[in-house]
Amino acid sequence: MTKLLIVESPSKAKTLSKYLGGDFEVLASYGHIRNLLPKSEGINTNNFEMKYALIDRNKKHIDAIKKAVKNSDEILLATDPDREGEAIAWHIAEILNEKKLLKNKLIKRVVFQEITKSAIIQAIENPRDIAIALVRAQQSRQALDYLIGFNLSPLLWSKIRYGLSAGRVQSPALRLIMEREEEIKKFVSKEYWTIHLEAKKKQSQFTSKLYLLDNEKVEQFTVTEKTQSEKIQGGLLLKSAGKTRISRVEKKQRSRKPLAPFTTSTLQQQAVRKLGFTTKRTMIIAQKLYEGIDTENETVGLISYMRTDSVTLSNEVVNQIRDYLKSNYEPEYLPQIAIGYKTKSKNAQEAHEAIRPTDISKTPASLKKYLSEEQFKLYEMIWQRTLSCQMTPAIFDAVSVDLEIGKGESIFRASGQTLRFPGFMSVYLEDEDEASEEKENTSILPPLEVGEILNIEKIYGDQHFTEPPPRYSEASLVKTLEEYGIGRPSTYSSIISTLQEREYVLLEKKRFMPTDVGVVVNDFLTEHFSHYVDYDFTAQLESQLDDIAADKKEWLSVLNNFWKDFDHQINEKKDLDRSKITQKDIDEECPKCGKPLLSKLGRRGNFIACSGYPDCDFTRSSNGELPQEPKIVAFDKKTNTNIFLLIGPYGPYLQLGEQKADKKIKPKRITIPNEIPLADLNEETALKLISLPRDLGEHPETGKKIIANIGRFGPYVNHNGKFKSISKDQNIFEISQEQAIELLKPIRKIGDDPEKKESIDIYKGRFGYYIQRGTLKVNIAKDVDLESISLEKSLSLLSKKETEEESKKKKPAKKKPAKKS
Repeated sequence: MTKLLIVESPSKAKTLSKYLGGDFEVLASYGHIRNLLPKSEGINTNNFEMKYALIDRNKKHIDAIKKAVKNSDEILLATDPDREGEAIAWHIAEILNEKKLLKNKLIKRVVFQEITKSAIIQAIENPRDIAIALVRAQQSRQALDYLIGFNLSPLLWSKIRYGLSAGRVQSPALRLIMEREEEIKKFVSKEYWTIHLEAKKKQSQFTSKLYLLDNEKVEQFTVTEKTQSEKIQGGLLLKSAGKTRISRVEKKQRSRKPLAPFTTSTLQQQAVRKLGFTTKRTMIIAQKLYEGIDTENETVGLISYMRTDSVTLSNEVVNQIRDYLKSNYEPEYLPQIAIGYKTKSKNAQEAHEAIRPTDISKTPASLKKYLSEEQFKLYEMIWQRTLSCQMTPAIFDAVSVDLEIGKGESIFRASGQTLRFPGFMSVYLEDEDEASEEKENTSILPPLEVGEILNIEKIYGDQHFTEPPPRYSEASLVKTLEEYGIGRPSTYSSIISTLQEREYVLLEKKRFMPTDVGVVVNDFLTEHFSHYVDYDFTAQLESQLDDIAADKKEWLSVLNNFWKDFDHQINEKKDLDRSKITQKDIDEECPKCGKPLLSKLGRRGNFIACSGYPDCDFTRSSNGELPQEPKIVAFDKKTNTNIFLLIGPYGPYLQLGEQKADKKIKPKRITIPNEIPLADLNEETALKLISLPRDLGEHPETGKKIIANIGRFGPYVNHNGKFKSISKDQNIFEISQEQAIELLKPIRKIGDDPEKKESIDIYKGRFGYYIQRGTLKVNIAKDVDLESISLEKSLSLLSKKETEEESKKKKPAKKKPAKKS
């Protein structure tokens, strides 16, 4: 008999199989194995009994586990070391118990923070029971998300648009973005001036800023216009007679301490800022580094578990880092005492370690040949941050100097600093998301003494304007969510993806911009469900989940308290008038009939329409008037033809030239994508659009062209009959051949058709996954495991599809009934 070890992912199973001997069989559950039944069947809201069903795509994996259990005398559940992993372990145990497969068999939970041989052996030697409190916390979170999703989302469908969603964390995150947008709209820029003095000592020239004017401290808005600035400059020059006296010199040392090692949140923020990754991409790469990378001698996990709120490191790890520093750095880079870090984030979950390398001696350079470019960049950043956290502070020599005018009633101040000792900064520097306009002058100042008289080179003013707060980037949104205690860092990437997939926000120039539909959804939720998008309420709910996990709170009482109020509010809002939610009076008369104009939510966003429709058909975009007749917007010199803007059944489009009398001869047309507001449609943009499609060159594998173009469903790339949508954060006019090739890569290559000599691959489309050979496509059912599709099965499905299409072609066209004479 053998021991059975069950993990979540097949790649982790592969790595662990290499560590453990023949006594162990290692199988994967392939993530969650059961889910709540859909709609109202999943949870009985009278007693919160939960009804689960096996996830279809994982049935075969559960069958394999059941079969292996029969031949094992010990079962070890080694799912991930968090609440989700604990719940998966519990579900596996429940299924095995229901099937009566655990008679006289030992079943235990094992937990490890890293995938190394020593960590695995230690975990197996120290098994424990399943932590029911952690399971209840996960079930409570799942129940809350389920109750909100299956009740609030359908209300959005009926009142706004089908396919929308609301969520416990997603909706407050949307509110953050909307509130920032409102701040930007309401912001009124103010003018202000700073006054500077440029002085010179020998060959060293430096600049100072006016700090005191007529014995009054200079504030941001002390000087607000050019004439005032010029008057002050003139007065100071007159008083100075071209000279300034050094009245104060202050020298001191400043230190900058190293930062704590990464948590999930700080890793995501820095990967966005330093590496240009998305939060989603960061977690995918980190997962691979955790689960195992093949090197010459072994398959090994390179980093610890990547879903953590903790900044702590074990004593063993700290000692390893200190030993590495002793061997590779000068003594002054190693502090006398190890540095400890405490978790500060709200609602930090169970005590894990921070994200760190599993072995600090595995330098990025030594692993580079085994890693992809993205894996190398992320591992290098984690390695550098971890090493630097146990290094000495950086030391700066800072100097502040006052230069007085007249008798000291007006003072200019200069400050500067030089790096005396780099310390941890020799290894790692953090990138900031927002750069302050008013940066401290950190130039090197010449040696100066009190009483010295210097010549003034010039006194001048700089004009400034206050700026609105910046829109959220992925990094700053993640930081703000964590500060508010909303959600968990492990869920942030999926929240951000959902906001984009629902088209509530667009990521433009790496900043979140709300869409019209996002505004309507947020307005609806904040007006009618304000309690459930409240930041404090969401954070308190998160705290209650933590209390359940710590066995301090009864989970059913939390669910019951939530459901009573929420259910009442849902029922209360079912009779709301849809038109009052999706359209607003803009206090303007229709130029055609004089009736009130309304702002309405349409497929492409907001548009203005007459309230007298259908009697009056006046419409215009929210950014400008929609042409009732073809409107010339540009002239194409290549063809000596006008470019017209028109409105079709699928929205605005451009047309090269007029429609010919022969309707069969169609002029060139191009859809205007949603990302380009009509207000921004100028001649340059129109010429770019009408010049499409773009030839991106030949595909290196086939020698056939790759084309970028715009269709009914937006921008796409096309190669050899394969179409892939261009994501909203990519520009159709800038997408490169390399990016297009990456976009066109299949999810999975199944094999080659032996007869047609064509590749058979699996792709992801707008409505799910599909198999493609040449131009022939077959949709894959949602419950089918993609990995289970064999070449034989693919050939059978494609052959069936081919036969269906041939039979359609052969069917005679239906004859139109003869007209009655």
